[in-house]
Amino acid sequence: MKHIATAMFMALLACSSCKKEPAKPVPPPPPPAPAVKPPEPQGLPAPADVAAASADAEKTASGLASKVLQKGTGTAHPAAEDTVKVHYTGWMTDGKMFDSSVVRGQPAEFPLDHVIKGWTEGLQLMVEGEKRRFWIPANLAYGDTPRRPGGPSGTLVFDVELLSYTKAPPAPAVPTDVKEVPKNAKKTESGLAYRVLTKGKGKVHPTASSVVKVHYTGWTTDGKRFDSSVMRGQPAEFPLGGVIKGWTEGVQLMVEGEKTRFWIPGKMAYGDEPGPPGRPFGMLVFDIELIEIKKVP
Repeated sequence: MKHIATAMFMALLACSSCKKEPAKPVPPPPPPAPAVKPPEPQGLPAPADVAAASADAEKTASGLASKVLQKGTGTAHPAAEDTVKVHYTGWMTDGKMFDSSVVRGQPAEFPLDHVIKGWTEGLQLMVEGEKRRFWIPANLAYGDTPRRPGGPSGTLVFDVELLSYTKAPPAPAVPTDVKEVPKNAKKTESGLAYRVLTKGKGKVHPTASSVVKVHYTGWTTDGKRFDSSVMRGQPAEFPLGGVIKGWTEGVQLMVEGEKTRFWIPGKMAYGDEPGPPGRPFGMLVFDIELIEIKKVP
């Protein structure tokens, strides 16, 4: 809860009233460069065993295969809720590289339970400083059909180096009323239900065009937590008009310092049907604390 500044340069014109200096000889322009297409950036070469897991690879019950390429210096393993910092490169089994933090020169950092299942499971096997190769079956990655032209699909191969990880704070308790809207909740005409948990000290409500700063945790009705700024230890800040409808409407009911629980129907969230892996669907329950109403951009 993934701006480009353009610099404009204006030519300075000489004053027409200024005294002109005698013209100096101008060297001839250089000959035109040959019409040769510059070489395109090359990806990292695929490993020799990219087509299938090597004989020395270990397999888990889920079908994930891996082998250690470089032993780590750490002794502890990250948990699914922890935030990891990694370098990685990914190939399809035909040897085509489709992504690489190494090529970009910038490590990736993310909560481990916010990525494909193969990564969530696989990195928990690692320790800091370790480099490992994974063969991730389609059902633990993006499926067998590309979601976009040229996108990765099928079994994927990743070389991952775990640089470091940060332990997550204790998880917020699952609400006892997460399964369905309780009788003491209020409802709006849209179907949004809510209950104030902690009264706020502010008096002003944000508008749909406000930028807000919040802490939040979200659960599905079976009690599964799918996102939490609290677990990341970093409040979220965003334009209120740029999020799901349930948030846009609900947070406008709040004042600074208030904490409210919302039951958001699927039509006001991500729909009632399954979407991409990791994206929740159906009615969602959020505990939201409105920390600050920022200025309108």
